[in-house]
Amino acid sequence: MGIFAALFGKKVKVNFGELIQNGAYIIDVRTSGEYQTGHLKGSKNIPLDKLMSQVSKIKKDQVIITCCASGMRSASAKGMLKNAGFSNVHNGGSWSSLNKYM
Repeated sequence: MGIFAALFGKKVKVNFGELIQNGAYIIDVRTSGEYQTGHLKGSKNIPLDKLMSQVSKIKKDQVIITCCASGMRSASAKGMLKNAGFSNVHNGGSWSSLNKYM
């Protein structure tokens, strides 16, 4: 194992189209105002600042994709969910980039 792999881990290519097709739960962590301007059909809006108070409503055994406007908040959401015991969480980046899989 190389030093960079040891330090940063291997990047695993995620097939978001397949995950979505198989029923992944998409959590959009933008504000409700942002969400209302456009979002992925079937996604659930849970703003990042409310995510941990809503975590008990999310099933731990399901595949989760987080998204936002650019990928920054969704990366934070992924980390928060992982720390809360969710094992199958993926950062989908921007909601508009995931739209091509819908």
